[in-house]
Amino acid sequence: MATLADYGPEVRAEVKQVREVVANLHDQLIKWNLVVWTAGNVSQRLHTADLFVIKPSGLRYEYLTPSSMVVCDLDGNVVDGSEAPSSDTASHAYIYRHMPDVYGVVHTHSTYATAWAATGQNIPCGLTMMGDEFGGPVPVGPFRLIGSEAIGEGVVETLKKYPKSPAVLMQNHGPFTIGKDAEGAVKAAAMTEEVAHTMWAARQLGDIIPIPQEDIDRLNDRYQNVYGQH
Repeated sequence: MATLADYGPEVRAEVKQVREVVANLHDQLIKWNLVVWTAGNVSQRLHTADLFVIKPSGLRYEYLTPSSMVVCDLDGNVVDGSEAPSSDTASHAYIYRHMPDVYGVVHTHSTYATAWAATGQNIPCGLTMMGDEFGGPVPVGPFRLIGSEAIGEGVVETLKKYPKSPAVLMQNHGPFTIGKDAEGAVKAAAMTEEVAHTMWAARQLGDIIPIPQEDIDRLNDRYQNVYGQH
């Protein structure tokens, strides 16, 4: 089995950079109240090789460093690292193999998003910011057990039905999000929890007013193609 020493200097340089990015982004999960204790994980895929960097399993966030991040191939095999990788590694690998445009994956157990997952409900699209970010509701994926690539399969099959959404609420488990890099996936995780909380609050006040799909499509197109700096 290959080790990092088998790869060239360009790959090793990107591994070093991505390890720093992934380690630092775990701080954002804490900042936005998306995880507790050792739950959750961030990964990012390399551009120079079929490898990705992921959080080690069961390590407290304050102990995470770039050197503790684990490098795996797209089958989930460890290529470099002294720690065991996240228990979700096989699912991250499955997503990267089957969604070639995805370069970042995040999993959290954030409170409100996970509450929607526990009830098996999509988060309905009742906010313009949901049209912007998700292009519709945040969908619920199937119930799958942890430890194999089954969760990744569920994420991929759900996102095929909701191609504009960067998030899936895996039933009885919690949110998985994707992005063009790990930062994008972390942003999607934070936005998922934000809309989950707001839409839960809206439900306490009354019926949610749906946004017509044609308006959702306009919102999403503007946000994805016009909003921000280019």
